[in-house]
Amino acid sequence: MKVVSAKQMQRIESQAYREGASESDFMEEAGSGIALAIHDFAEKHNLNKHIVLLCGKGNNGGDAYVAGVHLLHLDYFVTAYQLFPISESSYLCKQNYSRFVNEGGSAEEITDASQINWPSSGIIVDGIFGTGFHGEVEEPVSSIIDAANQAKLPIIAIDTPSGLNGETGKASDSTIVANTTVFLGLPKTGYFLRDGWDHVGKLSYVDFGLSQVFIDSANADMVMLSPDVMKPLMPKILRTRNKYQAGYVVGLSGSPTMPGAGQLASLSALRSGAGIVRLLYPNGMENVLAASPYELLKTPYDPNDVNFVADSINRASAAFVGPGLSVAEEMQKLISSVVPLIQVPTVLDADALTVLSSKDFKLPAECVLTPHMGELKRLMHITEAEITLEFLWKCHAYANQKNVALILKGGPTFIFYPGEPIVVNPRGDPGMATAGSGDVLTGTIAALLAQKLSPRDAAYLGVYLHGISGEYAADDLTSYSLTASDIINFYPDAFNPKNW
Repeated sequence: MKVVSAKQMQRIESQAYREGASESDFMEEAGSGIALAIHDFAEKHNLNKHIVLLCGKGNNGGDAYVAGVHLLHLDYFVTAYQLFPISESSYLCKQNYSRFVNEGGSAEEITDASQINWPSSGIIVDGIFGTGFHGEVEEPVSSIIDAANQAKLPIIAIDTPSGLNGETGKASDSTIVANTTVFLGLPKTGYFLRDGWDHVGKLSYVDFGLSQVFIDSANADMVMLSPDVMKPLMPKILRTRNKYQAGYVVGLSGSPTMPGAGQLASLSALRSGAGIVRLLYPNGMENVLAASPYELLKTPYDPNDVNFVADSINRASAAFVGPGLSVAEEMQKLISSVVPLIQVPTVLDADALTVLSSKDFKLPAECVLTPHMGELKRLMHITEAEITLEFLWKCHAYANQKNVALILKGGPTFIFYPGEPIVVNPRGDPGMATAGSGDVLTGTIAALLAQKLSPRDAAYLGVYLHGISGEYAADDLTSYSLTASDIINFYPDAFNPKNW
């Protein structure tokens, strides 16, 4: 799905109006979809059917009033607070304000946060500013936004949380922190840049009737992974397949002080469909690996025997190198000597990336790099980085230069591949920021490579599945209590596309 700037969205909507589309019809479709998204949220979280609408003077407020009408028809108690004089509002905002009141909704013009009666349970709907906002929020709206954030009620933002620049992702001092942002038509660039991801919450799509012709004409800043694109990438499972067809993964990972990394990556590969997984470990780790999964094959190696390690890896369908290896001098020599000899699709992570940042060596022809921000800065030899479009294009240039699939792990995660647009993954949970989570992703991508996915497709699907599983784990365990192994435990749910 295309991700567009606020200006680009305005351009294609204006083009649609010039060619006969109705702004009123668009608002009706948008409001109806927003109401259904609110209803689904309330049902899922078993919330009181009390809705508070915070309405501005533009069409974002109009969308909120249309949603309010539909929610009244679903037997919700809906209270609207008009934050600007309705006399100064857009035509459609005025029209739907009157419709909302005539349908039995409660509406009040306010000038102060103290005038709002927050319910003890229910949902706040943010319809104040919308996508076109930029600059700083002024009083009294800033105090009202602050009060909404402190009301201990879930907030659903319409199109863009108020106070967030939908183009740059810069947040004003007072910006709505949404649990969910219902985006209209296409997601906006600012969701994923700078402060955006801390404010949008989960993303929920509403189709307001914009023709595909206009969507196709939009210039996208990036592309967002979505279920319709991910489902066809799932490896096909034939009834006749055997463990060799399912793929053989070899991992060069783990060390006496960090044995868990290799085991997490290996178990993740097994859970991600690989038929055989072998972990290469340095001599002397037998005791610490005694409790590893029964299904895992384990082979010791001498770090000075480069040919043995390279030959072992090249017997596989795919490999992963780096998690928990350490950057001791003998391991740096091993990594920089072995990786240029690898002839199978490979994931490089963790310590392999650290070595690559200081020793420039030949990479495998099919290669996926999975750095977090600190590792990426070392790879690119920069000290400061902020998630802006300019920075993301520099990352893309690095992927082109190295001819690799490059995954920048984080919230959100970005993927760069030569000749392809910047890709962003909207799935995941903050609880995934835990030791070992990246090792799990490494094993998953290696397993998908072993099942004959290209580096690009393995990166896309691996990141997506990893994020979904993290969401399921957090839903069950909370974001506070999630561990890396929990992500693997929820893979059976994540690998079922019916759950997406």
